[in-house]
Amino acid sequence: MLAKDIMTTNVITISPDLTVSGIAALLLKKRISAVPVVDSGHRIVGMVSEGDLLHRPESGTERRRGSWWLNLFTASQDLAADYAKSHGARAADVMTTEVVTAPDDMPVDEIARILEEHHIKRVPVVRDGRLVGIVSRANLLQGLATGKQAPTSPSAAPDQAIRDNILHTLKNEEWANLTYANVTVEDGVAHLWGVAETEAQIKALEVAVGNATGVTAVKNHMSVTSRFMYYGE
Repeated sequence: MLAKDIMTTNVITISPDLTVSGIAALLLKKRISAVPVVDSGHRIVGMVSEGDLLHRPESGTERRRGSWWLNLFTASQDLAADYAKSHGARAADVMTTEVVTAPDDMPVDEIARILEEHHIKRVPVVRDGRLVGIVSRANLLQGLATGKQAPTSPSAAPDQAIRDNILHTLKNEEWANLTYANVTVEDGVAHLWGVAETEAQIKALEVAVGNATGVTAVKNHMSVTSRFMYYGE
């Protein structure tokens, strides 16, 4: 199984010029804890998380300066970086720029190793340098629960084509929120994962997926919740 078989494809992103207040409002509105920053070519240039916005003078949470003698042991570039992050006005000022990414054809065992090695909960997925999805720990569990193994013959290829067709169809439906829902396919059986705000949305997803060409059955693992977490975190 590869990253593209399990990744969440409807990724919320922001531009480097979005204001800090705008970022905070987006995180609250979408009920997410982090958001990728992309340029005009949809190439990922950074990531902003709740942690990047914790210490701000506007909210009275700015880090207090240590004593003058303690500051002697703190590198000037570290002090400058802290100041820029806490006082910066745009995403470009506060974002983490060293973002770990994975190509869409990376095997899931490699992604699991990356998450563990870097102590992160999700990794952006790229194709030709452009952001195409997100793989979270939950996505890995979904793949494990589906029971699908890495493709070993051309006969396994149709599952990916079926999934691509399902995701393309759902993207055109206003009611289908793929930020919080995911689909995996094994031997023609489609598995629905994630959460939705209403039972009606879950039922509509089940119907749409069941009508997709090549799908022989649908297994629904979704639940209704009013509180969403970022990309299955």
